[in-house]
This record gives sequence, structure tokens and C-alpha cells, in this order.
Amino acid sequence: MIHADFARSLSLLRQEKGISQRQAAGALGISQALLSHYENGVREPGLAFVVKACDFYNVSADFLLGRTLSRDGTTILDVDTLFDASAQPDNLLKGSVMATLSKKLVVNSVGVLFDLLGKLDNKKAIRAATNFLSTSVYILFRHLRRAGMDNGDSFFSVPKEQFMAGLPRVDLILNEADYLESLTQSKQKFPDMSHDQMMDNYPGTYQSLLQIIHACGERLNGDMKSHQERVK
Repeated sequence: MIHADFARSLSLLRQEKGISQRQAAGALGISQALLSHYENGVREPGLAFVVKACDFYNVSADFLLGRTLSRDGTTILDVDTLFDASAQPDNLLKGSVMATLSKKLVVNSVGVLFDLLGKLDNKKAIRAATNFLSTSVYILFRHLRRAGMDNGDSFFSVPKEQFMAGLPRVDLILNEADYLESLTQSKQKFPDMSHDQMMDNYPGTYQSLLQIIHACGERLNGDMKSHQERVK
């Protein structure tokens, strides 16, 4: 059976294009039933269909197969080619110390997360975590652009109606499910994540993760308490 990333990408690209399965199947020269099987991962398509789907949705085969986040198939060939803003000597976000501190908390915490996932060597978990965080950034940036610019939605390929209806949040849920599944099925030995070991392994960045855990816990417990008081 073909990889789940292909089936999900195929379905999301069609939804992003704003067309029905019947319309897409007609354009791709197959039956709606067969396209439904492809989108649900029930059947594996041949190479000819993959090429036709890439042309129809204007994406690369690597993107359709979930091998890259870039639609044109470009990948980062070397870690050193990726710009690292945190390494810049004067990295204070202009106009806001709070923004700089908040960014460092998130960047440090994400660094710990991916270092642990790297030690686990679980590619599916790494991909799901990347997708989840990328979609979160996408949502926040798109809201910011929409609020600050006229016709800000024109910059994005996902139609405004689908974005506002919650398509990205569906993607968050799907990637969280993939992440959990990949962790529960992992055959690798998990790294030691005890408090003392984390303090030793991440003497600086672990403090940021602890602060995020504490702040989120306070906020979530407060939200639950407020909800319980409202429903009394």
C-alpha cells in the first residue's frame, strides 16, 4: 500500500484547488471511485497517474510523495545552507524585547524537541512534528497578514473560504495523529528524558522548555477552571 503521505497530499491538493472528487477524477482521466481509493490509501497508483497528478496540481513528485515541504521539489541539501537567525550577533527583534524573549523560548524548546526526535531516529515522527509546527506558523502568519493588508489572502494558495473554515486545523489534527502513531509504533529505544538527564544534556535550552510547560499548564488549567465555573 502506498505511503499515507501521498494519499493525504493528493486529497489536500484537491481540496485546496476547490474541486470535487468527480471533477478531479475527470481531469485526471480516471473514475471517481478509483480516485477515492487513491486518496484514502486503499490502492496504489501507477507512475503514469503520479506524473499526471503532478502536472494537474502543479507540484513535484517529491512534494506529492511527502519527501519535501517545497512544491517545486527543492530540498535543503546541507544543514549549513539553511539560514540560522539565532546565530546572528544582534538578534533582538526590533521594537519588542517581549517578542525576542518569546521567540527564544519557542526556538530553544523546539530545538530540544527535535534533538530528542533525532536521537530516536524516527523519520515519520520528525516529519509529522515539522508539519504540525509549520502549519501552526502558517495559520498565525496568515491571520497577521490578513489583518494588516488589504487582500492579504491573495498571497496564499489555499482559498480564503477553506482557510477560514478550518482546513489548516484539520491538517494539525492529522499530523498530531501521525505523530502519536509513529511514537507508539517506534522500535527504537527512547532517550532518557528524566529531569536530571535533561538538565545535563540541555543546560541552557531545557530551562526554556520548562518555562513553556509551566506557562501552558497554568493557562490550560485556568481555561478549564473558567469553563467549569461557566457551566455550573
